[in-house]
Amino acid sequence: MLRLALPVLAEQLLTMLVGYTDWWLAGHYLDGPAPKAAMGLMAYVLWLIPSLFSAVAIGATALVARFVGAGDLPAAARVTHQAILSGIVLAVIGTVAVMLGGPSFVRSMQLTGPAADLAIRYLVLLIPVIPAIMIEQVGIACLRGAGDTVSAFVAKSIVNVANIAISAALVVGWGPFPELGWDGLAIGTACGHGLGGVIILGVLCRGRAGLRLRVKWLRPDGALQRRLFRIGVPGGVDQLAILGCHLVFVAIINRMGTEAAAAHGLGITLESTAYLPGAAFQVAAATLAGQYLGAGDQRRAVRSAIVSCLMGGGMMLAAGLVFFFGAETLTAFFTGDANDPTAVATAPLMRIVAFAMPSLALAMILSGTLRGAGDTRWPLVITLLGFFGVRIPGAIWLGWTEIPLPLLDVTLTGWGLGVEGAWYAMVIDVVLRSLLIVGRFWQGGWRRIVV
Repeated sequence: MLRLALPVLAEQLLTMLVGYTDWWLAGHYLDGPAPKAAMGLMAYVLWLIPSLFSAVAIGATALVARFVGAGDLPAAARVTHQAILSGIVLAVIGTVAVMLGGPSFVRSMQLTGPAADLAIRYLVLLIPVIPAIMIEQVGIACLRGAGDTVSAFVAKSIVNVANIAISAALVVGWGPFPELGWDGLAIGTACGHGLGGVIILGVLCRGRAGLRLRVKWLRPDGALQRRLFRIGVPGGVDQLAILGCHLVFVAIINRMGTEAAAAHGLGITLESTAYLPGAAFQVAAATLAGQYLGAGDQRRAVRSAIVSCLMGGGMMLAAGLVFFFGAETLTAFFTGDANDPTAVATAPLMRIVAFAMPSLALAMILSGTLRGAGDTRWPLVITLLGFFGVRIPGAIWLGWTEIPLPLLDVTLTGWGLGVEGAWYAMVIDVVLRSLLIVGRFWQGGWRRIVV
């Protein structure tokens, strides 16, 4: 478990440092709340684009893990080729969609004025590397299913270091580099993902963990494609549903004003620290569940999930304590001033989310276990219930002062707690979903899923 989780943990740490560096540069070198508000939305965009390929990635991880567990490496290699083929099609569709719909998407997120202009410019600079992002997501998913998390760690290390260096040089204007300000952040991100796609493609072409890309094998296999998407589509829809609901959630907050949007964006960036162990042990649990079930060992599949929850949950609990007791220190570091309005508004959010850390750990890691086993439908149902039943209506009711209902021509009175009210709704949602995921895990139906 640690052999799988620790490289992912280190990889996620570097990815977090990219987000932290971008926020630090925006807080210290870019004036006003507009760059901070735009940065908050871009964090979701950098989650949205990789999620376009989540159906293929989730299906590939589950199938590759099952075949590797059963000792059938040629079948695992065939899955990898089919996953890359599907990813290419989705990359073309995604690139065209972002190119045509990017500005409309930004406006639909209730971002206006200079902040919206900055967000659109960032998107334009990111469009050319969407195919490279696909190679990163799908290729790494296949390698992880085969038990190789080291290759992704090495690739992501190079990518993130390059991202940080290029972004910092172009924002500040170090040495021979021009001072590009906001555009420098976007160019650094694009260069990092482009490099990442090239590295992962090179690893797969050379061969790793029994997987090797060959051009002559890149032919559609209808039966294998159906198996891939039968598992992956519910999981992909789950991931996109999570993201879609997050985007509705951020639109609700953006409607509260630029300062609220900036505070939410910084809070989400800081909260990403806690996701590191959750994401790492989620990958370990998914890989081990798939491989042990492929080998016919249900007992070890269950045990690996429980141990992953204990270790990942312990780390996330520690992160929650840091959030609660060090909120002002964290927010002041990124804004450069403890009295900055964004820092003042963000500190209470960190204390609120600190209480959700144990529940978030269970929801993340056990969801990974179910997906790794091929049980992707239940996480989707639980996600939709939590977001549409709790988080979104709760954020509106607790956050807004006036709640218009145009169809009924009436306006209700909400609690008016602002962005803090929205975060209370988020915590309630996380707790509810963690209880439902635990219930599905102990019920045990995931152990009998046929892929």
